[in-house]
Amino acid sequence: MATLIRAYNSVLLRKPMITQCATAGVLFGAGDIIAQQAVEGKGKDHDFLRTARLTFYGGALFGPAMTKWYSFLNRIKFPSPTKALLYRVFVFFTHVMVLASVAVAFFYGSMSVLEGKPEEAISRIKAAYVPTIVRNWGVYIPTQLINFSIVPPHLRFFTVSVVSLFWNTYLSASNAQVHKDVVMEAELEKAVDRVD
Repeated sequence: MATLIRAYNSVLLRKPMITQCATAGVLFGAGDIIAQQAVEGKGKDHDFLRTARLTFYGGALFGPAMTKWYSFLNRIKFPSPTKALLYRVFVFFTHVMVLASVAVAFFYGSMSVLEGKPEEAISRIKAAYVPTIVRNWGVYIPTQLINFSIVPPHLRFFTVSVVSLFWNTYLSASNAQVHKDVVMEAELEKAVDRVD
C-alpha cells in the first residue's frame, strides 16, 4: 500500500492535471457504483450510462476545475505566520462557503444536461440545493480544517478526493432521487391541470 501511495504521489507531482482529473473521474464513478449497489440495491439493473455520466463529470468537469483551484491556492505564499494563518482562514471559508455553493448547483445542473433533460436543471437545483449544501458543510468543514492545517499542499486534492468517494455516493443517490421527485411533481401538475 505504501508503494502504491508513493507511486501515486510521484505521478501527481509530475502530471497533476491528468492525475487529479483521472482521480476525480474514478472516484465519481466509484461513488455512483456504491450508490447504485449499496444504497439503491440495483444489483443486475445497474445503470452503466449513469456511472459513465458521473465518471465523465468527475474527470472532465469537476477534476480540471478543482485542480486549477488547488494550484492557485498552493501558489500563494506569505512571509509571516500571521498572514499565513489569515490566508488559511480566508481560503477555508471561501472554499467551504463560496466554492461549495457554486459546485452543488453546477452538479445538479450538469447532471440534468448530461442526462438529456436540461429542462429539469432549475427544478433539480431548487429541490436539492439546501439539503445538499447543509450536508456538504457537515462533511467538508471538518475535512478542510484538517486539509489546510496538516496536509501537504500537493496532497490536498487527493485528501478531498478520498472524502469525496463517500460524498459522491451521496450526490449520485441524491441526484437519482431528485430526478424521480421532479418527474413525479411534473406528472402531478399535469394531472391537476387535466382535472381543472
